[in-house]
Amino acid sequence: MNLRDTASNLSEWTDHFVTRFSARRGWLRPLLIEAYRSYGTPQKFYIKGRLVADRGIVAATADDSAWRNFRSMVRRFNSREVADADLLAELPDGSQHLVTTDDEGYFTLIIEPQALPAPTNFVWYPIPVRVQRLPRAFTMPKEPIAAQAAVLVPPPGAEFGIISDLDDTVFETRATNVFKMLGRVLFSNAQSKQPFAGVAEFYRQLQLGRTGRPDNPFFYVSSSPWNLYDVLDQFLGLHQIPPGPLLLRDLGLGRVEAEIPSGIGGSAAIHFAHKLHEIGDVLDTYPGLPFVLCGDSGQEDARIYREIVRRYPGRIRAIYIRDVQVPERAALVTPIIEELGREQVPMLLVPDYAAAAAHARTVGLVA
Repeated sequence: MNLRDTASNLSEWTDHFVTRFSARRGWLRPLLIEAYRSYGTPQKFYIKGRLVADRGIVAATADDSAWRNFRSMVRRFNSREVADADLLAELPDGSQHLVTTDDEGYFTLIIEPQALPAPTNFVWYPIPVRVQRLPRAFTMPKEPIAAQAAVLVPPPGAEFGIISDLDDTVFETRATNVFKMLGRVLFSNAQSKQPFAGVAEFYRQLQLGRTGRPDNPFFYVSSSPWNLYDVLDQFLGLHQIPPGPLLLRDLGLGRVEAEIPSGIGGSAAIHFAHKLHEIGDVLDTYPGLPFVLCGDSGQEDARIYREIVRRYPGRIRAIYIRDVQVPERAALVTPIIEELGREQVPMLLVPDYAAAAAHARTVGLVA
């Protein structure tokens, strides 16, 4: 066991001790299930969420002060998660499935439905999830601890799927500058964040495609931690950006989810591995569906998408990379554009979403 694993295990043990001690003393806030948007097919559902104590975060407004936003953000990261609890999920076919939360309170279910009725909200299936058993030191409340997950199943009429980054692709975080990025994350909220001009309209056009029906599914893959899920999900809704599963990252110190190519190290390696893994899972889930990829030049999106093209030949219709106006980052994207051009996969470094929309119309992605 290396030093990083030891630190991770010590951090988890300390968290469990404090959480259970607080539960015995009656100091812990009520428990709740955070059920995340996920995805699947008529043959397989993927469900993910987390069991935590209520953090006491009040609803955000556009007028909230930087200090109030900071306090809310600290509470998001100072979570009290509940490990070794049994949760029960009920599928639309009536079947029930048991899952146990892991060391950080997360639960993941991969289920094969037997008979799938029509979704209640176009492409979304509601999945009720409730707590069936809590570990020692916790007392089951009189009112059930329950939530409703939502699983996206693309309709047969989907022309393509869209996989998008969030940071510096949909809204500004200045990820190329760690201090500016921390300022944007810690002192803002879903109400105060603003999307880039034209991104919401362009994404809605992609969702409609050529048919004019909102059949084309969206997936958002980001290296942001799950602690920010509520902020990001609320942000998409506020700005009428097509909803989709948010595939975020666990902050666990020792967790890396995919191979890391040589020459990439540090936080960039974790970013690369996480996104490559999640995008690959989406493409594997829908082998007959082509995809459009959206990202930015600020981090590793162009190189990640190049690797996706290599691993999934013939599956990528177009790639749009938003230019973050950092010349050295743009210079890294140019040779990748030329390389993919030889493989007949258009990758564009666009100054804005008007340019992306114009190209999408030219190649027949949108009406």
